[in-house]
Amino acid sequence: MPELTDDALVAAVRTALDAVLDPEIRRPITELGMVRSVEVTAGTAVVGIDLTTPGCPLKETLTRDVTGAAVGVPGVSDARVVMGVMSPEQRGALRTLLRGTDAEPTIPFAQPGSLTKVFAIASGKGGVGKSSVTANLAVAMAADGLRVGIVDADIYGFSIPRMLGVTRQPTRVDDMLLPPIEHGVKVVSIGMFVPPGQPVVWRGPMLHRALQQFLADVFWGDLDVLLLDLPPGTGDIAISVAQLLPGSQIVVVTTPQLAAAEVAERAGSVAVQTRQHVVGVVENMAWLEQPDGSRLHLFGEGGGERVATSLTKLTGTDVPVLGQIPLDVRLREAGDAGTPVVLTDPDSPAAQALVEVARSLTARKRGLAGMALGLTPTGR
Repeated sequence: MPELTDDALVAAVRTALDAVLDPEIRRPITELGMVRSVEVTAGTAVVGIDLTTPGCPLKETLTRDVTGAAVGVPGVSDARVVMGVMSPEQRGALRTLLRGTDAEPTIPFAQPGSLTKVFAIASGKGGVGKSSVTANLAVAMAADGLRVGIVDADIYGFSIPRMLGVTRQPTRVDDMLLPPIEHGVKVVSIGMFVPPGQPVVWRGPMLHRALQQFLADVFWGDLDVLLLDLPPGTGDIAISVAQLLPGSQIVVVTTPQLAAAEVAERAGSVAVQTRQHVVGVVENMAWLEQPDGSRLHLFGEGGGERVATSLTKLTGTDVPVLGQIPLDVRLREAGDAGTPVVLTDPDSPAAQALVEVARSLTARKRGLAGMALGLTPTGR
């Protein structure tokens, strides 16, 4: 086989770079305009890459992937990556490419043509494991091959970054944010911007604005599912979600305990006022499995069924119990370690129950709220 000329090798390397995806945007670097130059001399390829920002946290990953693609070309024995930074004009072109327009950012999930299923995970009170459920559902969906995002909307009590092991901020491209990706899930949280131990002391309007920015200023791409981890109760964020995402659906998390169930009913009943659909109820901490196979109901029984029955009557639609998650120390340990139990111990009863809930949600059709139906009104 004749040796390729340097020009032919340059073309071959550029073609190979089509398979290299930006680690944050998950699209080819050639499509994003990140490949500044390619030169090949005596079998050594020198590839110039323009990063979106000087402090790109994933440039080592990008260097490794570009090098691997280049040396995979027959005739290229070595490769070197020279990093640069996009100019303001390049960043502007990138924003336009990603958003599809140079207009002011909008919330893509609120647009009539959006196919993203949006689930707001709610609870009446704190401490019922709502964030643990959210993190595990998201990772389980991503493991099934879906494109998933989480908005940690619990501004005061954020915990999603810890549970998913997110340790860095989103990458800023001017006024657009590229969310970190962990375990296949895109994530944004106010916890990524607040120093450790510092509380967030905001009133309602600032909470609304923060949620709006998380939805509009972050580049989410084409998601199959977006989960929102709501704060407990029926406050400002719950109302803002209904306003900003009219097509969102509610999943209520409770424990079997009567006191928790009563409060959870109130959280679900907000959907009647906001005209959102309650998809179902998840009963967390349902029981503790004993060594002899029996179940110890530490928090009582029937809380999830009570909430589901009450919300069915209140909403006039069927609100089922989507699943019962047993108490499992492995679920707590996995969350503290930053890798959810559906990955660390997929055969555990808690993980299996969470996977079943995740699949029941993704099997549902997207609601019609906010969607264009293709109907044209006619005169009488």
